[in-house]
Amino acid sequence: MTTTPGPPEWLRDLAARVETIGTEQLSRFPIPADGGRPSAVLMLFGDGPRGTDLLLIQRSRSSRSHAGQPAFPGGATDPVDSDAVATALREAHEETGLDPSGVDVLAQLPGVPVPVSGFVVTPILGWWRRPSEVYAADPAEVESVARVPVADLIDPEFRVKVRHPSGYVGPGFDVAGMLVWGFTGVLLERLLELAGLLTVPSDGTSERVVDLQQW
Repeated sequence: MTTTPGPPEWLRDLAARVETIGTEQLSRFPIPADGGRPSAVLMLFGDGPRGTDLLLIQRSRSSRSHAGQPAFPGGATDPVDSDAVATALREAHEETGLDPSGVDVLAQLPGVPVPVSGFVVTPILGWWRRPSEVYAADPAEVESVARVPVADLIDPEFRVKVRHPSGYVGPGFDVAGMLVWGFTGVLLERLLELAGLLTVPSDGTSERVVDLQQW
């Protein structure tokens, strides 16, 4: 397995100022009084064929939680996990088969509450120094795995607004045959904004709206 170049400057800069980032910059919801149920996700960037990319999974339609949704690899903290980093790396290995020893952990972001499930998710920012094969390692939980170019994520053509049946409209990304929305869409948009990568569409128009029920 080949070692890749180091992370891009924008990712290094973001990791360096993680202490200035608060939960309120990542979510409109406060941390619950009881602290919530701890969990973690791995926001893993790497050097791909089209430049820097991001590892995403699509959850199985029979998954116990968030069925069918694109997501970052991750899940609930287990008693065997020493910290949030251990949770994120263990879950990523179980879900995608990646080799955790090839991941450089750059930063730990503040916990982000998910009111619908009661979880408080700690995002772990990582760089794929030595990429390994990834696949749907646990078909009961994961339907597919994709490395999505950051160039697509920041392209106005692929950014959308997603309308939930409840009426809520939030940020989304129509990439790699997936509609990234919900918690993952919000967190991803906030991270790319903090990194200074998101811009207003060049033609001055707003993102198209996708109806989740019709997707």
